[in-house]
Amino acid sequence: MKTIQKLIFTSLIAAFLISCDNAEDLGPLTPLEVTLVEDLAAPNDEIDRNTGEVIQARSFQYFSLELNELVEENENWDIAFKGTTIRVNSSKNVTAAVVSGVFEEITEVPASAKFNTDTANSFAIPTGSGNGWYNYNSATFTVTPIPGRVILVKTAADNYAKIEILSYYRGNPPVEQIDPRTTPSGYYTFQFVLQSNGTSKF
Repeated sequence: MKTIQKLIFTSLIAAFLISCDNAEDLGPLTPLEVTLVEDLAAPNDEIDRNTGEVIQARSFQYFSLELNELVEENENWDIAFKGTTIRVNSSKNVTAAVVSGVFEEITEVPASAKFNTDTANSFAIPTGSGNGWYNYNSATFTVTPIPGRVILVKTAADNYAKIEILSYYRGNPPVEQIDPRTTPSGYYTFQFVLQSNGTSKF
């Protein structure tokens, strides 16, 4: 009888250890928090429409996904905004990929995602209408996020985050209410999820 009890006890310990290993493989057991950032002001340089010359140069706004706040350029920022351009912190080995999919349904970093960092000649998050996260309508002079485009970032702390840009205009107005002459642009509203345990699962 004692031998049988010992075998059962040993089997229970082994099952517990295996279940712990499997739990790690499954990633987070509870849903991760979706963080909403509203009206992050990062307008582009002010340019003379007639001459094309820069009237007022503006700085990038540096954002830490880990801290969920703006930081200084010499700190551990992950992404930086200015106009429609989004940079990643190449000096801290931050990389990014733009993928197609529904934000809520991306529960793991796709194996097909191609992560890059910024270089002197290119951005990890491509610029230009239709190339990265936005479209530019030359008829209405408006910038709108491309539906189904999600930005994946591997942060300076080596964690994964997924980001969806929701609006480029202050107050996140409906598209039909945007007037490029009066609606302030360069104000980002976006949502993101950060996986802080180092795994690729959301």
